[in-house]
Amino acid sequence: MMMVMRRLLFMVLPVALIVVVTGCGADVPADEQEIKKEKLEAYRQQLNELKAKIAELEADLGNTEVANRVNVDVVELQPTRFEQFIEVAGNVSTDRNIIVSPETAGVIQNIFIKEGENVRKGQILGRLNTESIEQSIEEVKVNLQMARTLYERRKNLWEQSIGSEVDFLQAESNMKALEKRLQGLEAQLEMAVIKAPIDGVVDDLIQKQGEMAGPAIPFARIVNLEDIYITADVSEQYLGKIHPGDSVSIYFPVSGTQKVATVYRTSSVIDPDSRTFSVRVNLSNPGKALQPNLLGELKMRVALVPDALVVPSLIVKKDFKGEFIFVVDDEDNNNPVAEKRYIKTSIRDNNESVVSSGLTPGVKIISSGYAQVTDGTPLKINN
Repeated sequence: MMMVMRRLLFMVLPVALIVVVTGCGADVPADEQEIKKEKLEAYRQQLNELKAKIAELEADLGNTEVANRVNVDVVELQPTRFEQFIEVAGNVSTDRNIIVSPETAGVIQNIFIKEGENVRKGQILGRLNTESIEQSIEEVKVNLQMARTLYERRKNLWEQSIGSEVDFLQAESNMKALEKRLQGLEAQLEMAVIKAPIDGVVDDLIQKQGEMAGPAIPFARIVNLEDIYITADVSEQYLGKIHPGDSVSIYFPVSGTQKVATVYRTSSVIDPDSRTFSVRVNLSNPGKALQPNLLGELKMRVALVPDALVVPSLIVKKDFKGEFIFVVDDEDNNNPVAEKRYIKTSIRDNNESVVSSGLTPGVKIISSGYAQVTDGTPLKINN
């Protein structure tokens, strides 16, 4: 461009000099005047031709500048509702999955249930052999009857001031000791009866008739699946972002069922090995389709920004100064250019980033073609 302008300048200067000389040559001879007029006319013709060439070159240069503009797509940024969700795996459990054992030791004499049977709380499941206990009870009852008779007699005599106080107190002590022993034997007899502690289903009948049973030996498993819960371990980075009462969407891949519930509680301790905390969600299970240890996928919201400025994470770049994106500087509507704008992001989720500073509503961001521009690049906006 500079070379062209220099050439044009050298061609125009002689014309200007001739005009000046002509203006000063009023006293020269007529033949010379005619010659100069012809030259002047010739130069004027050349000047017009040069002006036309200049205009043509300027037009060509303008077309080249338009051709060098980068094609981009832009989006006008507006506030929008932004929600961030996480998904974690959890296992179904129930508080009413109970191993039943007798309260005392003995041989199983009778079993009154079978696997898969529904039972009610307090229903008798089995009975241990109590022959020795029953014999002891009968023996104690006979002795107790004798002790009571002796006590009444000693009492009557003592009230008549007959006999010693020691005899009376000894009779009373023997009677009460036998009463306590009888109560203990009757309690043992009651403990030999195995009862259901909850309503539920006999999921597993572990022992058989004739086997030795005891407090440390499982007799049967009773499960109630009407009320269950699911627990999941969540990364400590979301601590304080999940609260009791928050809505949770749960998907069970095996059955293909979806449930919506609320967080019941979050644990108060972080696991030192996994750096996670536990979340519990209570569930109703009227059809008993969900069973303990079934895998579920929990989807929980951990962030909500009502009026967020959201940009695609892909267009956010970073250099030694920080994060930036390219926006449109269109102060001159006919010549929009790219502007490098430094920003700060607060949340990144699902290929989207929330901009916390650096942008305002209404700014136009370059959403396509951003990789071909730098700060100040002329733009051709497609949309």
